This record gives sequence, structure tokens and C-alpha cells, in this order.
Amino acid sequence: MLLYGSAKKELSAGYRLTTNNRMEVLAVIKGLEALKEPCRVNLYSDSKYVVDAIEKGWVVKWRQNGWMRVVLVQLLVPERLLLLLEKHQVTFLWVKGHADNPGNERCDELARMAIQNGALQEDENYGKM
Repeated sequence: MLLYGSAKKELSAGYRLTTNNRMEVLAVIKGLEALKEPCRVNLYSDSKYVVDAIEKGWVVKWRQNGWMRVVLVQLLVPERLLLLLEKHQVTFLWVKGHADNPGNERCDELARMAIQNGALQEDENYGKM
């Protein structure tokens, strides 16, 4: 969910076979890719994995190590994310999931709707390493 002033845009998609961590990272990427120009962004996520990967520098270390043992590399997710982080000024903020945060609850609802609609994509890279 992207918010700017009174404007709001909601995005929702996913893969049939995937993991939660992959979808959490992909959500960040898709949100940042939706921005038309470089922006200053406060990015809220209930995923400690996503927030810690950036804030604690894990993703930079993964890149330095050639993405060894990083499952998300199957989607080229880490490299895409790093390129977007070079373009935008992003502050990652962790929010507790399922704790009555309206934005977080709406994102969960959008994810459930994408699953129910059955419009999930095939991910040819899932399970390949």
C-alpha cells in the first residue's frame, strides 16, 4: 500500500509456490518499483527478516559473499532491492503484525484477497538452486 498525502495505491500479487520471506521482500520491491521518481520513503513492514536484512546490513554482506546460501536470489530479489535502495531514500520501520495497525491489517487483507482470487503467478525459479 503506497500513501502520499491523500493519495493511496494498493498493489497485490503473488506466486502459487513460494515462501513468506520471499513474498515479504517482493512486496517491498514492487512497492518501490511503483514509484515514478526517486523518493524519500518510510517503509513499514511486519517482517523482521526484511527490516533486519537492510538495517543490519545482511543484504550487503550477502552480496559481498556472492549470494551464497541466499534462497531469495532465485528471484534476483536481493539485487533488485539493492538497486532500488540506491535510487530511493528508504527508512525501514518494523511494525508488529496482527496488532491492530490499520495499514498492516489492510496489507494482510490484500494478500488474502490475492490468494482467494486465484490469480497467482507461476514462479519457474521456485525450488531451483
